Amino acid sequence: MKNIVVLGSTGSIGTQTLDVCRMHGFGIKALSAGRNTGLLEKQAREFQPEYVCIFSEDAYSDMKQRLSDTNIKVLCGMEGLCSLAGLKCDIVVNSVVGMVGLVPTLEAAKAGNDIALANKETLVAGGRLVTDCVKSNNVRLLPIDSEHSAIFQCLMGAGSNRPEKILLTASGGPFYGWTRDELSDVTVEQALRHPNWSMGAKITIDSATLMNKGLELIEAVRLFDVKPEQVEIVVHRQSIIHSAVEFADGAVIAQLGTADMRIPIQLALTYPERLTSPAKRLSLSDVGELTFGRADEDTFICLAAAKKAIAMEGNAPCIVNSANEAAVALFLQRKIGFNDIGEAVCGALGSVKFIPEPTLQDILDTRTAAEEYVAQRFGG
Repeated sequence: MKNIVVLGSTGSIGTQTLDVCRMHGFGIKALSAGRNTGLLEKQAREFQPEYVCIFSEDAYSDMKQRLSDTNIKVLCGMEGLCSLAGLKCDIVVNSVVGMVGLVPTLEAAKAGNDIALANKETLVAGGRLVTDCVKSNNVRLLPIDSEHSAIFQCLMGAGSNRPEKILLTASGGPFYGWTRDELSDVTVEQALRHPNWSMGAKITIDSATLMNKGLELIEAVRLFDVKPEQVEIVVHRQSIIHSAVEFADGAVIAQLGTADMRIPIQLALTYPERLTSPAKRLSLSDVGELTFGRADEDTFICLAAAKKAIAMEGNAPCIVNSANEAAVALFLQRKIGFNDIGEAVCGALGSVKFIPEPTLQDILDTRTAAEEYVAQRFGG
């Protein structure tokens, strides 16, 4: 019986995490949501956690009322989220969206909890603050992202052999092969139609701009302690090979599977064991063919900005991540165009103050500065 805390339980990763927990009878210690009180109530009544947290403080009264006939303790805000992360448990699943996940990740590590991480912004923005905290508290940081889980799996049997290159695969999103001019008229509805994956709105837009791949490149550098130039992005439209690792002798080990996030979620929860999964089995004969190509960084400038940011290090990854979060929110509100997202990210990287060795407060201040830059430039 596992004892699990799920941060972001009402989102795409969170609901699929509960699918896995339901299948294997894992116990839930706590659940959290942003403001979806209806679904959080339903989950709480099914899994009977000790705690729930609703992040939006104006939804707190509603959440308390909904669970008033239970013994479940209701918390709210960042303080509540951090309290959940610090509970004694087997593992904390961090699947919240955006930099909101940074401080709870640090709190989970300080409490001695292993972390299953789907919140890539934590590692992108926090960098060494996170990896050093994980090491000093001797906890495990297990990736949930399909690509990073794939890399992790490729390295599981590698012993002391280090990767010479990481092949980070990308679907290319819905606009692979489009020109920058063609992208100028992209609508929110078009950008939300991912060809292979069913995900939340923010990550789906990131996949369309290829910012998601830039963030994943930064995350790979952090997780696997490689240099940025050791990570090669390969466009693989079928999303069957989830990533691969090349070793010094030229051997390439890849992890394949159907496009189902429950596979990497379950491995993070059960590592090093592999249990029966609810995911559909892969049939290569049904797939037929696998194709590969290069990412167009001249058109998808978010990816180029992310590469530049990780080469700079310091707070530069936080700058591009925070500017992207702000710009994607404006795009989803239909206040800016699709190409404006990349312009915002690149502009912020050149405008927000660079700090070579940022503290946690510097990271939080950088986030604010990047958000203010985007708001001032685009009138958000």
